Amino acid sequence: MDTRELLLEIGTEEIPAAFLPDALAALKALAEKTFQDQRIGFKEIKTLGTPRRLALLAEGVSVAQEELVVTKLGPAQSIAFDKDGNPTKAAIGFAKGQGIDVAAMTTVRTDKGAYICAQRKEKSEQTAALLPRILPDIMLSIPFRKSMRWHDLDLRFARPIHWILALFGGEIVSFTMGNIQSGAITYGHRFMAPHPLKVTGIASYLERLSGAFVLADPQTRRETIITEIRSIAASVNGIPDEDARLLEEVSNLIEYCAPVLCRFEDEFLKLPPELLVTTMKKHQKYFPVLDRQGCPLPFFIAINNTKPKDPQVVARGHERVLRARLSDARFFYTEDQKKSLDTMTERLKGVVFQAKLGTSYEKVKRFQELALFLTGTFLNPALLPKVERAAYLCKADLVSEMVGEFPELQGIMGREYARIAGEDAEVASALYEHYLPRFAEDSLPSSDVGAMVGISDKLDTIAGCFGVGLIPTGTADPYALRRQCLGIINIILAKQYAISLAGAVRKSISLLQEKLTRPAEEVLSDVLTFFAIRFDNLLTSQGCLPDAVDAVVSQGIDDVVDMKKRIEALQQVRQEPDFEPLVIAFKRVMNIRAGAVSATVNPSLFEDQAESALHQKYLTLCEQVQALMIRKDYLSALKLIATLRIEVDAFFDRVMVMTDKEALRTNRLALLHEVSSLFVSFADFTKLSSG
Repeated sequence: MDTRELLLEIGTEEIPAAFLPDALAALKALAEKTFQDQRIGFKEIKTLGTPRRLALLAEGVSVAQEELVVTKLGPAQSIAFDKDGNPTKAAIGFAKGQGIDVAAMTTVRTDKGAYICAQRKEKSEQTAALLPRILPDIMLSIPFRKSMRWHDLDLRFARPIHWILALFGGEIVSFTMGNIQSGAITYGHRFMAPHPLKVTGIASYLERLSGAFVLADPQTRRETIITEIRSIAASVNGIPDEDARLLEEVSNLIEYCAPVLCRFEDEFLKLPPELLVTTMKKHQKYFPVLDRQGCPLPFFIAINNTKPKDPQVVARGHERVLRARLSDARFFYTEDQKKSLDTMTERLKGVVFQAKLGTSYEKVKRFQELALFLTGTFLNPALLPKVERAAYLCKADLVSEMVGEFPELQGIMGREYARIAGEDAEVASALYEHYLPRFAEDSLPSSDVGAMVGISDKLDTIAGCFGVGLIPTGTADPYALRRQCLGIINIILAKQYAISLAGAVRKSISLLQEKLTRPAEEVLSDVLTFFAIRFDNLLTSQGCLPDAVDAVVSQGIDDVVDMKKRIEALQQVRQEPDFEPLVIAFKRVMNIRAGAVSATVNPSLFEDQAESALHQKYLTLCEQVQALMIRKDYLSALKLIATLRIEVDAFFDRVMVMTDKEALRTNRLALLHEVSSLFVSFADFTKLSSG
């Protein structure tokens, strides 16, 4: 089939950098789905974009829809024709409803017999005729975090649209959106090449933009930035801070990359390194220059969107801006040191954490007690003084001048002020580490003190929010409870803490008793279910078999370290040749014993050698399996359980469990109950797939 290329560009006011990646991904997905739904073939679709444009580039687009034959099944042949072969009213009515002659009906054979059917071809339209309707629909379906209207137009988009470029096979796809008529014109860089550019196709488009100081591909801009900042940093014997988030943000703020090397006064190097780096990256979007040990040098790189006439003049402008920011930071830093961390903590009494959950000070006192409980019960009582102190001070910097100005430095400044005040090194470190992990792939607390305080802080937030009905729904999770839940699980797994989640959650709820608006047991159940879902998702995403995870998690979540060991053992033992058949047998055991009353096995009632053999094998294995379970040698325990297969198979082959003789039936059910206890103590094997 003949194909053409399609080019669509939406020219706009500057779209926020944070909107751009999602918008381009959505544009690509929308185009692919729409073309598939419309039966328009294509070879490849990709998107490019800058703050001023979103572009769709499609190669190998079919010039017409694929033909579609629709088959509609009618009544059975026996109903559609009488004994003489003449069409009945049913056949005539069906043909009329489908818009065809009775003679055009055909017969098809199905599993249920012969039926009449009607076939008709859907009209195949030209793609060029469809695009004027399709492209506006795609454009208006792009989701943005926020959209806006402009003038008096009944139209919403991320930012006002200034031009639309739409070409199919070099010909204009003509349509109007709001007050904009599509055409064959694009525009270069807003300041360096603002004039209109005539375009004839994709190659022409890319060539004209490149010559007009526009790097249309975000990946190209990112790679250009990396290359430039590495070269510039090397000129002062440094390396750039290639922060991935900053790279993405800056690459989506510009159309053209014009970096300049700037410097700041050496005296600012006396400030904490994190403060320097945060001021440069978060507030000014500058790339810090570091030495080989990762410490800041008195240089930074600013990325400009326009090519400067005099780089030195531009550099001095950036230096003046950063100097003002660093001077403010130094002032805040000095002022904060005039107050003790204890004084700052007391000021948390006037800071509301959440309207229903009270002040930040109340929260601190709650998770401080929870941290002491967890440490004393599950970890090391010797750590209690450090945990108590760290928990009390860990939110102090929230009321500091520095964190008020630079919220990203929470925890970091607490750690710095604690060091200056002479607090214990592990306590000071915990003031920062208790926030970890802050995002996916972030580092975890290195110390037990930081881990205990972090787990307790996160758990108090989760239990508190569930306790007052602030439960995540869909994508809405304003208190980041899912992230905090995963953080707790990851810390426990990494540290191999033998913590009872049920015990920890119950304790946290008890500390929240005065704040709860829901029954405590209901909150406990919901929070543990929330943890179970996160744990299940985490292990499944790491490659664990979903049914193995389900078999363990379905029994309830508590000691996640132990649960992970069980899941890993289940996955390994399933490679044993006897194990899958044993799973099938176990499911049969569970089905038969369902609803049976527990009873003691009486060997004197055995009538078949298979009963005695199964009972004896159970007695032989019972103590060995229990000993292995106590040692948490789950793989060996499962392998031992798997040796039951021969006796279980023989039992079911030769013994009628549900006999009419009540005493025999009860005894055989009791025997199956005994055997199944070896399984159910480990996992719910009925959840495992088999066969």
